[in-house]
Amino acid sequence: MTETLLRIEDLHVTFSTRQGLVEAVRGVTLSLEPGEMLGLVGESGSGKSVTGFATTRLLDAAGRVTKGQILYRGQDITRIPDSDFRALHGAAMSMIFQNPRAALNPIRAIGLQIADAILSHKRMSKEAAAEQALELLRAVQIRDPEKRMSAYPHELSGGMCQRVMIAIAISCNPMLLIADEPTTGLDVTTQKVVMDLLAGIAAERGMATILITHDLGLAAQYCRRVVVMEKGRLVEEAPPETLFHHPQHPYTKRLVAASPTASSRIEDLVTDEERSAYLAVLAACKPEPEPPPGTPPLLDVRNLTKRYDQGSPAVSNFSMTMKAGESVGLVGESGSGKTTTSRMICRLIDASEGDILFDGESIGHLPAREFHRSPHRKDIQIVFQDPNESLNPRFTAFDCIAHPLLRLSRMRPGDVLRQRVEECAVRVGLPVELLPRFPHQLSGGQKARVGIARAIACRPRLLVLDEPTAALDVSVQAVVLQLLDRLRREDHLALLFVSHDLNVVRMMCDKTIVLRNGSIVEAGESRNLFDNPQTEYTRALVEAVPHLRNERTPKVVEGQLT
Repeated sequence: MTETLLRIEDLHVTFSTRQGLVEAVRGVTLSLEPGEMLGLVGESGSGKSVTGFATTRLLDAAGRVTKGQILYRGQDITRIPDSDFRALHGAAMSMIFQNPRAALNPIRAIGLQIADAILSHKRMSKEAAAEQALELLRAVQIRDPEKRMSAYPHELSGGMCQRVMIAIAISCNPMLLIADEPTTGLDVTTQKVVMDLLAGIAAERGMATILITHDLGLAAQYCRRVVVMEKGRLVEEAPPETLFHHPQHPYTKRLVAASPTASSRIEDLVTDEERSAYLAVLAACKPEPEPPPGTPPLLDVRNLTKRYDQGSPAVSNFSMTMKAGESVGLVGESGSGKTTTSRMICRLIDASEGDILFDGESIGHLPAREFHRSPHRKDIQIVFQDPNESLNPRFTAFDCIAHPLLRLSRMRPGDVLRQRVEECAVRVGLPVELLPRFPHQLSGGQKARVGIARAIACRPRLLVLDEPTAALDVSVQAVVLQLLDRLRREDHLALLFVSHDLNVVRMMCDKTIVLRNGSIVEAGESRNLFDNPQTEYTRALVEAVPHLRNERTPKVVEGQLT
């Protein structure tokens, strides 16, 4: 009989806050066998990461285990001294953090950081540790590992930084690895490479893994068992083929329903009540009248090229057109030129060559630093990927939404401004009573709504969305996508949707453009393009998407992928 590697029994974790004690984990019980990959899924605040941090004794000073046991090979690690646990941490168990750039030391070369992890648990010379670090970089498939040994985190892509984190985590051959959202923010092909690498290393070394994620497709594809958490409690546990095909708990059913698949429609992602309200709103929307013959497209992009420092172009000869009310998706891997293209179209950066026409008028010749003076500035707005960085932390939600109205629409403070701000908040589903709050006092979904309300405040005609749902839980994402689609139909708003989530683009966009190395490799009607891709690159993107409800989900048996 196989010995249980990890057993968590009736775990309770409490945090001290200004409002009093908050119980983040409430009676979680689970087990993990050697070589097994266990999925831990749920939304933000469900207690997934806190469970992982408690297991590795990385809770911050305000958090503590108040009840229960965490047994590693039969030993309760919640009750051993810190000095004894240090010998376990890294050597017996290790953790991969969600944000590798934040976890890595920005002023120390990555080769030295891997060597540091080795030397903290093994007696050897620095030269021998450096040799092991180089071998680990080869093991995680870093290109030019000799060259990367002296690189710093800011010189590497997100996928490369994540591989370095994996190298550090496995450097001392731990038996238990906890991966906390290891692929958040990565494009689908990089995500697949990282997860295949992680699964392969785990299988090769017999390493047990807890995969903490809010991506149900990822858990379905790589885990033998999946545990669902809600509000600190474990609500359901089963193999993925059972859990995701026949969920039993209402919360699991909502998560599964809200996860986009290759056949999903926007209305499929919400509850029956929300679906009825959404369809009623759509039925009330009047279709956009056909423009008179000869009317120029709303947006006409002609041969845009962007070069930095005379190197190879980041974007090369990009052309596209958009009509009023049309939605176009822009997809590709990290570094493909999606964000650069969208920012040229928004006139946040200047193109090296080419032109941009809006309503038949050239706006590409205006320098980006002067475009705020153009009457078209309020017609073209953008929703950024990370509201934590794009919202001014010193502004309340009201101030964030009001700012473009004061700057671009020349409105003055008063009742009219307040009425417009409150109208925008109501349209995006942001309660008016939250308007006096600052960004740090809002949830991720609420901050996303503030960003959208700010972007639509000036009643633009083109909205550029740069990964607007990348960091959101699936249920919040469903509501935001439904909101954007409703705004598009009500205001005949054109949407340029930049995303690496192909299932979202398939649902949201009439047409899709696929970028690779700054050039268009394929473009066409979204469903045709995804159902029948014409290029190997597009096919690779589509096949890399994790699947939740199909027969291609691989099984993990005794630590081996089959």
